[in-house]
Amino acid sequence: MSRQHISGRAIGAMPFQKYQAFKPIDLADRQWPNQVIDKAPRWCSVDLRDGNQALIDPMNVDEKMRLWDLLLEIGFAEIEVGFPAASQADFDFIRRIIDEDRIPDGVSIQVLCPAREELITRSVEALHGAPSVIFHLYNSTSELQRRVVFNLDRQGVIDLAVQATELVRKGLASLDSQITFEYSPESFTGTELDFAVDICAAVADTWGATAAAPMIINLPSTVEMATPNVYADQVEWFSRNFPDRDRAVISLHTHNDRGTGVAATELALMAGAQRVEGTLFGNGERTGNCDIVTVAMNLFSQGVDPTLDFRGMPKIREVVQAVNKLAIPERHPYSGELVFTAFSGSHQDAIRKGMAQVDPDQWEVPYLPIDPADVGSSYKETVRVNSQSGKGGISFLLEEHYGVTLPREILVEFSRVIQGLTEELKREVKPDEIFAKLIATYSVERGPYRLIDYDLLSGKNQDQRCVAQVEISDSIVTITGEGSGPIEAFVNALVETLNEPVSVVDYHEHSLDTGTNAQAICILAVENNDSATRCYGIGISRNTTTSSLVAIISALNRRWAAA
Repeated sequence: MSRQHISGRAIGAMPFQKYQAFKPIDLADRQWPNQVIDKAPRWCSVDLRDGNQALIDPMNVDEKMRLWDLLLEIGFAEIEVGFPAASQADFDFIRRIIDEDRIPDGVSIQVLCPAREELITRSVEALHGAPSVIFHLYNSTSELQRRVVFNLDRQGVIDLAVQATELVRKGLASLDSQITFEYSPESFTGTELDFAVDICAAVADTWGATAAAPMIINLPSTVEMATPNVYADQVEWFSRNFPDRDRAVISLHTHNDRGTGVAATELALMAGAQRVEGTLFGNGERTGNCDIVTVAMNLFSQGVDPTLDFRGMPKIREVVQAVNKLAIPERHPYSGELVFTAFSGSHQDAIRKGMAQVDPDQWEVPYLPIDPADVGSSYKETVRVNSQSGKGGISFLLEEHYGVTLPREILVEFSRVIQGLTEELKREVKPDEIFAKLIATYSVERGPYRLIDYDLLSGKNQDQRCVAQVEISDSIVTITGEGSGPIEAFVNALVETLNEPVSVVDYHEHSLDTGTNAQAICILAVENNDSATRCYGIGISRNTTTSSLVAIISALNRRWAAA
């Protein structure tokens, strides 16, 4: 069958035949789908090693120090600080935090090292004086790596790992430190599971791991090769078959080649893993590492203590972007600048209504899975207005930024004005632009009518008397009226002068500021006594009465202009 053509170009089939489907794991009685993550794992940040290794311009020592301080502030107790045998900058940084006593009690520094003698020696040298150390040894174990890169059979790879473990054990004996050993069968996802168990068991035996002093066995998804459920199957199979399971802490180190690094981590935790390695916002080789921020905040959103503190997310984002020199996407989960922002009119309306009745002890607001304030974001940023927005968003922004609540009738009318503005500008409109447009549209102090001055006096029967100077069609006239208050007195004065019935309806007043600079904004409508047609006006003044009278004049001018 021939291929279709678009614009004269043939649509060819992509060469999918060159790729092989990943073989499923034989685990018919898998248990992980029924598990729930109800506590945080042990976290290990690898930003300073794996994250740094993936940067176009690696961090210098000062930049590493800035990120180190941030990781401590967030609450990481295990931090992979570098690859000291491969980088002088890493070596110097490790020596600096040790020599300057910058490692707090309860914090372990982790170094990565391949299974090579000279690199093991150099890595041990970097660690002298550290109070608590995790030595992370790795070698590649996958069938592809054994065949293509190392030309070794299974036993040859096991011998390499065992010999390197013995060298690490002897080298670390010279340190006066609390020591934990970690081993990674690199490319675990491409390693036959029985072989992964065999090599990890041999390493554990050589190290002397026990239930009282367990080692860490890290099962990295060095290259993401299948759907997340397959990784969970691999982790569960390994955990079931690893001898003396309690002598090892099972750790995860996922990558994001298929875009499912977070999901793979979560499912593997359900499969029995106890520890997670990753980076802030997922920076790492190729498509990145597991994003620890997302995994931790996912727990938080389910009512689980993440044991990491992300209340200062804007600062965290700023520091990470500065030292990595990589932008964090605006839609990045929990941390992007737009993740709590709604432009859709229906979303905005639901958020506004939800925020109006939210229980501070039980968060339930449509479209917002967590309270933005919990990660240092502002409620004012949850709604922004563009051509896709509606009256709910406009109302929310005016209420949040200016404390102004528009009556529904004027809101419906004004939303059409803002719709026109967004289409004219072809962009989002900011809260100050919305407010300025509101005033420009509804505060019309000059027209056929203009308030020049007024006095309030005592009238008959405890009424008030208003004497005002008003410009009417270029003529200045003095008008007088009485009523139960200044607004009624002023309206009665206008009615007698204009010789037509006018009523003030839908009156609202708000304070725009506080203190000595406080201004009042008055929103009201006027209508004829024999008509339901309303025309709105707005007045602003430090004096509440003045703002009301100016609002009446504005409404009359707008009614005259629309006639």
